[in-house]
Formats: sequence, structure tokens, C-alpha cells
Amino acid sequence: MSSKKTTSKLDEEQKVEKAVVETASSKTTTAPAAAVKKQKKEPTKEKKTKVKTATTKKTEVENKGEEEEAYSTGKQAEINIGTIGHVDHGKSTLVKALTGTFPDTHSEELKRGITIRLGYADTDIRYCTKCPDPQKWTTQTICPHCGSETKVSRRISFVDAPGHEVLMATLLTGAAIFDGAILVIAANEKCPQAQTREHLAAMDAVGIQNIIIVQNKVELVSEEQALKNYQEIKNFVKGTVAENAPIIPMSAVHGANLDVLIKTIEEVIKTPKRDEKKDPRMFVARSFEVNKPGTPPENLLGGVLGGSILQGVLREGDEIEIIPGTRFGKKYVPIRTRITSIHAGTLGKVREAKPGGLMSIGTEIDPAYTRSDNLVGNIIGKPGKLPPVLEELTFQANLMDYVVGMSEKTKVKNLAINEQLMLNVWTAITLGVVTNIKKGNIVTVRLARPVAAEPGTRVAISRRIHERFRLIGFGIIQ
Repeated sequence: MSSKKTTSKLDEEQKVEKAVVETASSKTTTAPAAAVKKQKKEPTKEKKTKVKTATTKKTEVENKGEEEEAYSTGKQAEINIGTIGHVDHGKSTLVKALTGTFPDTHSEELKRGITIRLGYADTDIRYCTKCPDPQKWTTQTICPHCGSETKVSRRISFVDAPGHEVLMATLLTGAAIFDGAILVIAANEKCPQAQTREHLAAMDAVGIQNIIIVQNKVELVSEEQALKNYQEIKNFVKGTVAENAPIIPMSAVHGANLDVLIKTIEEVIKTPKRDEKKDPRMFVARSFEVNKPGTPPENLLGGVLGGSILQGVLREGDEIEIIPGTRFGKKYVPIRTRITSIHAGTLGKVREAKPGGLMSIGTEIDPAYTRSDNLVGNIIGKPGKLPPVLEELTFQANLMDYVVGMSEKTKVKNLAINEQLMLNVWTAITLGVVTNIKKGNIVTVRLARPVAAEPGTRVAISRRIHERFRLIGFGIIQ
């Protein structure tokens, strides 16, 4: 009986990975040829190199007075913090404790009790002027200790990454927009677990150095067991990017030591300097449509793109370009469209999106092109101001000594000509074949799906080992 369950579980995991690989190979369904008709009586014809767009018959706001009321004047999120770690160690529960929002909203996630897609939530970091450290730190508007009204320090966004081994590509997509990470480790399990090791290696691969470790579920162990687990964590992170990371014992489900964690976030994961005067650049980490089934064509809203802005500012009404774009036949064609609305997480509708934090922008793109994350991996910016689109990547490869995330110790072999690799470039996932290897481990890879990148960009490198792609190192584009 147990063997049948094991076989069923393995089949299910392979189905999930197959879906990830098919996405990377660009086996996406081409959107309907007939885009939604424009509302104007005499619509102008789009150029062939543009994606047809959909507009709404009704404006989002009926009059100027209501339009003014619709916009939020609150502080936008300044940074993105990823929650990483082994499956079922309490990452999503920790995000809920911090923000009040449970990040797992997909039906399959709720049914299976694990994170499958990237989850998102944001909150204000607040402090009480009357209470001492660390009790003064909270995310509540009223201090839970003295009842005083709290003040806002800054607003932050959380990106909740899946912990399952077959969803490593999803983690790497989210890691591209992290400013820091919280590594969640359960106190009631031996450390390190497979994906604890793999997720920490991923942070090193994408260049994340601001890390906090949360020793979660301490309510399930004795003090002696908690201290033993703490020492296991210290031994595990020795010699890694997290060697000097603070370790905070917590019970996320009960909110114990939450104030200590919030204080530590303020001290360790600072808001980086961002240049709002540069040409805007936004990385797409999700794409979807908001129209309900049965919506009449004349009332359809355009597709929505979600992600984070690295530099510059995007404003409502701006004309934008999206690259590499969408696939037409055998080629990818850039998309030009207009921003119709901007939402800053739970803050609501805003007039402009600034760097840092999570944003979603409404566009005039036919929603058939944005549904089911079809445009994830693209970069948004002003027309003609974005990095080049590359069908071939040349990078200096830095390989790990051993494969992480596996129970057995496996040495990483050198790359070989004609070997297939999975590469993560910012939020893009693509497959490629090694075509050349030069002295100094300079590797050239022909891509199945083009990416937009420039010299100096980091590339996470994974190879297929035992029927799954495993992270083996990173590269720097030459």
C-alpha cells in the first residue's frame, strides 16, 4: 500500500516539474488571433509587430471627483523580502503573522497545504514612541503593549517562495526581486533539510547577502531540543553567505518573538539606494487577467503585469515596451502598450510606481496574452531604453563543489558541449544548450527562449540530475 502512495507522489512531483520545464521551453499557447475590439468607432490599425490591445467601454472611474478618491496617498513598499526554506517549515504562516495576509491563495495550494506559486503580501513596519526595544516594534496601528498609536517606519513587501524541491525554478524567479531573505528552519526537524541547503545556495547564486534566520516552531520542542537545533543551524551556515546572520527563535503560529524579528528586519535588511531619475525598469514576476467569466467583450479590462521596479518611476498613462515580448511563430516580438492603472499591493491604486516593493500595472494588452503567467520573465520600461534581447548567452561559470538539495553527496562535474542547462536570468527561466567552452570557464549557451540582459547580470545555472533540474552554480554575463 505504501509503495502505491510513493509512486503516486512521485508521479505528481514529475507532473509539476514538467509544467515548469515546458514553460521554460516556451511551449505557451498562442493567444487568439482576434483581439478584443476597440471601443472607438473608427479604430486605428495596429502594426504587425504590436500585440493587439483591449480597452474597456466604461472608464474605471466615472468622474474626476471619484477618480481623486480612488488613489491612495500612503507610503509605498520600499523593499522585497523573500521567505525561503524547506517545505512545511512555516514560511507562509510567518508571512501571515507579519502581514495578516495568508500568501497561499491558489486553490491547489489551499487543498494540499503547500506553496506552489510565489505568494505576495505587504505591511507597514511600525513603532511605538512610548515602549522600549524590542517591544516597541510591531505591524499594528495600535501598540499591543501600551495602547498608544504607532508610527510608520517604512512599508515592506514579502515574497513567499515554495519549499518543494520540484519548484526550485519558481524560487529562483522570485529571488530575482529579493532585497533580502528570511530563511525559516523548523526547530522540530534535523538541520539542514534538503531544501534548506538548496535555498541558501540559491541566495548565494543570485547575490542575496542580507539574510535573517528564523528558528520556527519552538513551541513544539523542549528547551534542550531547541538549543541542540540552534547549534545544528550554526554548524550548517558556517562558511556560507549566512554565517553571520542573526538566528531568532520563534513561534510564528503564536506570534512569539515577532517584535524581535521586526526589529532585526529594520537593522539587517536596509532599503538600498535607488535612482528614480534613471530610465524605469520593472521585472515581471507574474501576469494575469482580472476579467470574470462571462464579461461582455466591450467591458473587458486589459491584462495585468506584476513585479518590482529596480530603478526609475512608472506613471499611469505612460507608454511602455515589454521585452522579449510574446511569441509569434518562431520569433518573439516586443509589446508596446500603455499603463492604464497601477496598484501597490494592499495599499491600493496609486498614480505612480516607485522602485522597491511589489506593483501590478494594468495595461491595454489583450488579456489572452497575460493569463496564467504567460509574460513572466519579461522586462518593462520606456520604448528603446531597455537591455538587448539575446538568443545566446556568454557567461563566466562558477560551479559549486557539490550538488545541493540531494540526500547523497554528489560532486558537480564540469559543463560539457551539447549539455542542456536551465538558466534563470532575473525573473526569466529558459533552457539552453552549451555550444562553446573557453579558457577561464567562459561558456556560451544557445537559448530556447531569448532573454533581455546586459553584461554583469547574474545567471543561476541548473542541470538535470536524476530526472530533475538541480542548482549547480551561477554565471556572470560577459
